Amino acid sequence: MICEIVVYNIESAHKAQEGGADRIELCDNPLEGGTTPSYGFIEQVRKSLSIDVMVMIRPRGGDFHYTNYEYHSMVRDIEMCKRLSVDGVVFGLLTEDGRIDKGRCKKLIEASRPLQVTCHRAFDMTRDPYEALEDCIEVGFDRILTAGQRAKALEGSDLIAALIEKAAGRIKIMPGSGVNETTVETIVKKTHAREIHFSATTSRNSKMTFRNPSIAGMGDAEGSEFQVRTVDPERVRAMRKLAESASR
Repeated sequence: MICEIVVYNIESAHKAQEGGADRIELCDNPLEGGTTPSYGFIEQVRKSLSIDVMVMIRPRGGDFHYTNYEYHSMVRDIEMCKRLSVDGVVFGLLTEDGRIDKGRCKKLIEASRPLQVTCHRAFDMTRDPYEALEDCIEVGFDRILTAGQRAKALEGSDLIAALIEKAAGRIKIMPGSGVNETTVETIVKKTHAREIHFSATTSRNSKMTFRNPSIAGMGDAEGSEFQVRTVDPERVRAMRKLAESASR
């Protein structure tokens, strides 16, 4: 069982490795669903981790239909990731009518090699998951991250199972979204997935002793700047144990 942990800061990356993750997906902006992290962030993580590092290539939040300017920024981000010696990249581009943008995906995949390439949950926004599966295989993606075109992987587990069967080993299918201690066993048993994607998120209090009582969130009273998002290594270990048990 391959366990991939999505992380949004350097501390989380270290905690994921400490907990026994096989690889991480490195992102920025969790509230946007993940965008491309900075080069400094990527470099420091790559230098300090021994596990595989996958990098999100997504120029903005929102939909997955990109302008030419956005597409070319993705090309440049991939070039930089290769220079920084990461193990893979994660992206997905769609046409206006909800299909995989095969032309531009194929070009980005070719530009990415020899790195691994994952199609992210743009797949879940396609009009026909079986058509999208064949398109992802045709253009050369190594795996698809999916919640079965639902908000959470448990809800979409029937479709994920069907996609894995249909793929027949031609591409890896990795369930993700809402994968936690209460859902991972059911997801793995229903889908027979051999890779799983989750966050194992926790938070810790800031180490700052001075806190301005008149401002929070850089503008209002509801901010969370004194809470730091991170990964719980014990949750990673527990999730791996549950996933491996369910896969037997």
